[in-house]
This record gives sequence, C-alpha cells and structure tokens, in this order.
Amino acid sequence: MPSQNAEASPKKKKGADPDAQTCAHCLAVVGHAGVAILKCARCGLVAYCSKDCQRAHWKANHKQFCIAKADRAPPQAAPDNAEAASDERRRAVAAKAAAAGEECAICLEPLTEASASTLPCAHVFHAACVEELRKFGGTQACPLCRAVLPPGPEKLYEDALQRYMVILMRVQRGEASWGALTTTEQQEMNEVMRLWTEAADQGHVQSQWALGYMFSEGRGVKQDYAEANKWYRKAAEQGLADAQTNLGSSYFQGHGVKQDYAEAVKWYRKAAAQGDASAQLNLGIAYAQGHGVKQDYAEAVKWYRKAAEQGIAEAQFMLAQCYEHGDGGLSKNISKAINLYSKASVQSDSQCFEHAKAALDRLRAVAPEACAEKIKAPLAAEGNECAICLDPLALASAATLPCGHVFHPACVEGLRSCGV
Repeated sequence: MPSQNAEASPKKKKGADPDAQTCAHCLAVVGHAGVAILKCARCGLVAYCSKDCQRAHWKANHKQFCIAKADRAPPQAAPDNAEAASDERRRAVAAKAAAAGEECAICLEPLTEASASTLPCAHVFHAACVEELRKFGGTQACPLCRAVLPPGPEKLYEDALQRYMVILMRVQRGEASWGALTTTEQQEMNEVMRLWTEAADQGHVQSQWALGYMFSEGRGVKQDYAEANKWYRKAAEQGLADAQTNLGSSYFQGHGVKQDYAEAVKWYRKAAAQGDASAQLNLGIAYAQGHGVKQDYAEAVKWYRKAAEQGIAEAQFMLAQCYEHGDGGLSKNISKAINLYSKASVQSDSQCFEHAKAALDRLRAVAPEACAEKIKAPLAAEGNECAICLDPLALASAATLPCGHVFHPACVEGLRSCGV
C-alpha cells in the first residue's frame, strides 16, 4: 500500500515515449530502452544514437545548416529608432545574402535581392517559400531557429492600406493636408510606413510600389525621389507594371536618377507589353520626340492608339492631333479627329481637358455638322442629363446646338414653342 505522504504523480497519456527522438542520420529511435541521446553541441536541435552517426551526418549536410545557439537569438533592437534600424538591417542582410550567392534554406534555389525576405531573426529565405509554409499550415516559426514569424505580408499590407485610406479621405475632403498633418495623423502615417516597409521587406510587391509612391509624392514622409526609385525598382524587377511605368518616368524626367531616355524606354516597354495604358502613352511620346529611340511617328501612333482604346484622354488627344494634321502616316480625317477630341473633352480630370475643348471649338468652324454629331455621341454615352428636363440623354434623342451643348430635341422645341 503506498504511503499517504507520497506525492501524487501527474498522469501521462498512453502512447509514444515523450523523451524518444529520432536519430537524424539512421532514423533509429533514441531516448528510451537504454539508448542514449547525443545532441549536436553547436545547435542543440538534432539528436543521434551514436558518435558514428553524428560524424556521418555532419559530413553529409548538417555542417551546411548548423546554426549555433547564440546565432539563432533574434537581434535586440536599439532603444532609439529601433524599428527603422531593424528594417535597414534586414534589407542589408538580404542584399548581402543575394550578393554572396546564398541559397534559400527551404527550396535550395539561389537568393536574389528582389525576392529575398529577411525575418526578424536575420535568416533569409525566398518570400514565396515562407508564404508557402504559411499556406500549407506550416509552423509559424523560422525553419532554422524557430523564432516566431512576423505577420504575413498580405495582412501587413491590408492593415496599412486601411489606415492610409482614413488619412487620404480626410485630405480629399479638405480636412487635412499632406504638408501639414496633425501629430495624430503623422503618427498614423508613420505606422502605415512601418507596416508597408515590413511587408515590402518580405517581398510584397504592392507594398514596395506603395512605398515608392509615398516617397515620390511626399505623403506622410519627406519627398525623396531616390528612395522612391529604390522601392519602384524592387517592385519593377518583380514584374509589376505600375512600378515599371513609374521607374521609367523617373528616368525620363531625371527624378532621383540621372536622366536616361533609353533606360526609361526600356521600362516603359516592359509595362506596355503588359497592357499598361500609361506606359503605352509614354512610349508613344518617346517615339514622337525621338527620346531613347529613333524618332518614328508611325510607331508613336501605334502606341497612342493602344492607350486611347483604354480611355486615356491624353492618348486620345495625341491621336486626334495626328488625324487632324495627317501625322504618323495617317491621312487627314477631321471626323475622326473630332471624335477623339470629344472623348478627351468629357474627361474633366485629365491634363488635356482644356486643350481638347479648345480643339473642338477650332474645328467647329471647319466642320460644324461633323463636330455636332461627334460631340453628341460621347456626351450621351457618359449618361449626362438634358439641362432642360434633367432626364438622361440618349444618343437617338440628343440634339447638339451650334454652341456644343446637348439637349433633347423635344425640350428645345418646347422652349421655342413657348417663345423662349
């Protein structure tokens, strides 16, 4: 009969011996039935059943991946500017690993700076490999040192975007200004930049583009074209068309880099091949001006047309000019020019809005009837209302007056019949 003074032992579930482990070399079960456990003295993560197995495994591949315990400890952030310093350190580690030709320890493929992701523990992997681990329910820890992984880049990006949109809406409503944010608003933008930077360091392409845009426009940060181009380049090298277009524009305008038309055209061409309308317009301008390529008006017209078909007002205006003057191998066609000018003239937020309206005024004297018909179509298609009855305009029922304004014919006749 057991002594009443004996301490009660916790019950253990039946099953495998909790102290048992598998020899990393021969896969024998160690840690029970009198079989000793030999741990790697350097990393302490793998076990062996004998010295022979330990030596064989070290020579086979463990030497390459063995990380000392001290090296696995996540770096301690400095008290001042800790987050910024940590971000810079991770980027420097990724760049160094890529330059040294190191391999991702998950897929064993070479690392590149654009695709490398540095975890807080300073180990570098492909961003896609870390995401695959998360996707398939892998443990949320570094595969080498077991340090806890940071939140996934998609979540970081979405959290930052939600915060950014609050500030953006305040600016658009006139309640705030990017040049004079309140202390609270600036703190919020600092958090936005921190989250996007953390996601960008994990290779998240949209976050890289967003950082480039923030620095380029000076939103929440001091305007810095060089820093903007750094992030645009990372996203452009991953194939993001928006980033390729913006990087091309930096080279075209000499913002943050030495002006280089040929380099600009290279990036415009990559984005245009993906169907980016802004890049197609810019490529057309480059051909028309002979910047970075041999001047070729026919090639310019080709790219203007591609962008115009996607509704870019500036491209519609440029193509209209070619039809009006017979440039780029096109025959003069006032009717087509009027059609394109009228499409551009209804996009009031475009840079060429006033120029398109002026062109239409000029052509009314040349072909008033054609001008009236071509103006009527886009105005009706835009769903504009008749200014008399306030009902929507339809192409079949729209009448364009010589001044260019469009009404329902019945409404105009009604005014006449009333003696107005």
